Amino acid sequence: MSTDKPRIGFIGLGMMGSAMVTRLQACGYPMTVVANRSRANVDAAVARGAAEVSTARDLAAASDIVMLCMDTSANVEARMRGKDGAIAGLQKGAVVIDFGTSLPGSTKELGAQVAEAGGAMLDAPLGRTPAHALEGQLNIMASGDRPTFDRVRVVLGDLGENVFHLGDLGAGHTIKLINNFYAMTKANAMAEAFAMADVAGVERRALYDVMAAGPLHSGMMDFIKAYGIDGNPNMLSFAIKNARKDVDYYAQMANGLGARSIMSRCAHEALGTAIDEGRGDDMIAQMVDFYAARFRS
Repeated sequence: MSTDKPRIGFIGLGMMGSAMVTRLQACGYPMTVVANRSRANVDAAVARGAAEVSTARDLAAASDIVMLCMDTSANVEARMRGKDGAIAGLQKGAVVIDFGTSLPGSTKELGAQVAEAGGAMLDAPLGRTPAHALEGQLNIMASGDRPTFDRVRVVLGDLGENVFHLGDLGAGHTIKLINNFYAMTKANAMAEAFAMADVAGVERRALYDVMAAGPLHSGMMDFIKAYGIDGNPNMLSFAIKNARKDVDYYAQMANGLGARSIMSRCAHEALGTAIDEGRGDDMIAQMVDFYAARFRS
């Protein structure tokens, strides 16, 4: 393994994180991991040559770059803070990168604590899917100190096809929340449209063909079509429970800015109701089934 590459510590080997670790290891980066939930993914990374440690503090002590791909701000904070947290073991000059979708206010608070420990933090939420991660084709929405971004630009380029620097720390998470609010609102609209076609007695395929021929056509429409017509829920590997979390974070962010969101309320309610009905682990495209069941009742 090449020794001229920065040592990376990675926390959060879920579907996306595991794909990113696989990609980074294929690119020759020395890797340290810590178990969170996905034991099998950690074992696979270790089998490929990663070192495993027991705490985020130990991981940070062994790393030039600490990467996190977690599901919530609370979980990022838990891995960063405390006597066994990454900040406690952070090396001087190390960089912390949060690839998850987090609340901008939380990110800024953590960034200040990382700076006090002698490091620097970037928020770099992601677009696209784990399949894109394996090929180094993610969209990366990075923000933070520009010199810090420039230091890790090559590493980000090994993960992403489109790597943006969007401004000061927190800007990436702000833009990602707006992006995901729009995406999940659109996904729900398309899911309901297919279910409404059923009620009205028209073919889903006919509806899609007409909509896709005009300016409504989009990648998100095709993700929902992949399940609603073709039966494949995994073209967008994004669970309903995670979609609800992101829409909730968007609403929290909007409220904090004094701008109460109107458009997010429908998606928030629908996703929350789907979770209450036991659909939280389904993929977002399976919201088609949620709407279809409601229309039949």
